[in-house]
Amino acid sequence: MGKLRMKRQPGAAFSISVSKRGEPFMPRQELQEGKTVLGKTNQRDTTLLLVDDEKVNLVLTAQIFHNRGFRVLTASNAAEALVLAKSEQPEVVLLDYFMPGKDGFTTLKEIKNTFPDIYVIILTGKGSEEIAVSLMKAGASDYVLKPFVNQDLVERVEKVLKVREVEIRNKELLQERDRLLLEIESWNRMLEKRVEEKSLELQKVQEEIVQTEKMSTLGYISAGMAHEIRNPLNSIGLYAQLLKGGLDDPERFEFLEKIEMEVQRIDGILRKLMDAVKRPRYHLQELSIPKVIDSLLELFQSRAKMHGIRIERDYRATPPQILADLTEVEQIFSNLFANSIEEMSDGGVLTIVLEQKEDMVHIDVIDTGKGIPQEDLQRIFDPFFTTKSSGTGLGLSVVLRIIRTYNGKIAVKSEAGKGTTFSITLPLHSPES
Repeated sequence: MGKLRMKRQPGAAFSISVSKRGEPFMPRQELQEGKTVLGKTNQRDTTLLLVDDEKVNLVLTAQIFHNRGFRVLTASNAAEALVLAKSEQPEVVLLDYFMPGKDGFTTLKEIKNTFPDIYVIILTGKGSEEIAVSLMKAGASDYVLKPFVNQDLVERVEKVLKVREVEIRNKELLQERDRLLLEIESWNRMLEKRVEEKSLELQKVQEEIVQTEKMSTLGYISAGMAHEIRNPLNSIGLYAQLLKGGLDDPERFEFLEKIEMEVQRIDGILRKLMDAVKRPRYHLQELSIPKVIDSLLELFQSRAKMHGIRIERDYRATPPQILADLTEVEQIFSNLFANSIEEMSDGGVLTIVLEQKEDMVHIDVIDTGKGIPQEDLQRIFDPFFTTKSSGTGLGLSVVLRIIRTYNGKIAVKSEAGKGTTFSITLPLHSPES
């Protein structure tokens, strides 16, 4: 190193000069304790914080790094160093190990705990392998013994800066990788959700196609079957009436009446079967869905009370009237209300929710009955399918046929022991045929 000479100058902290063999320090560079910034050049944009309780060391070391284009900050104790570390966020701190008050080891730990991206090099005149190991464990990036050669210190700092740049870049890459992984995971979840939604839509469409094919096949069979059954059935009914006319035996008369009743029951089943597959005569008129529901609920009120069932209405909108056949609309809700009441023979709540969404009216018929087993949900609209001891199994088939006639939809959700919800959607502008 060159020989250094220091002398006090008026109005300045120190004036520094060196021999020609030394580094070309800038003379009369002012240094104020605590917040001194010894220049910033375009050569580098690196901030270096020097922390030493000896002012001479601060001045000389600051000049070394200032001449190499560093932005240099200085502090004479730990408190000043921590303030500057927080406000200026230097890349590197040269920290003296032995300082009065809070020593370099304690200050090192505080800096690394609070500012992990600030790299710290420890400077000390007395060192040992034990101290070096403890400092490196505490987070020091390097350990330099005094006295040091200027060029060696600069190279050590530059090496630490390179390591810092690589490590911070690696950290950024890891963060970017984690962000991309989270983004990919989010995309995967979104894709899985969309695939699931589309699969459910496809399944529903497929079920509707299968249901339509079933109804079409049933319609073809039913038309011929109804004709073939009704002819002999009418003959049976006619002969039963003729036998009643000339019969005096009360017991036999009662038998003939039972025959007539069974004939009527079979004829009723045939009519329901035809209603499920083919639209009978109809008369379109302006109907208010809430009024139709209210009138039907009045009819079911006595049955509901008899079973301890409470009826609740939740009309969230008053939709405009729709063009429909009164008998058909009544069939939809009378079938659903009757099924719900039968499922709540021990009491419960029947709730009707009505709301309008754009040009559609939505009605939910909710009961707190026994529920429908999951394995039966896909079959409840099939003709003749029933889980009841009595009944034809045609009621929901009729409901489905009517709702589809009006370009509507019906869905069902059920949970064993908790109840069933039938959700109906009807367009406000119904077809006229």
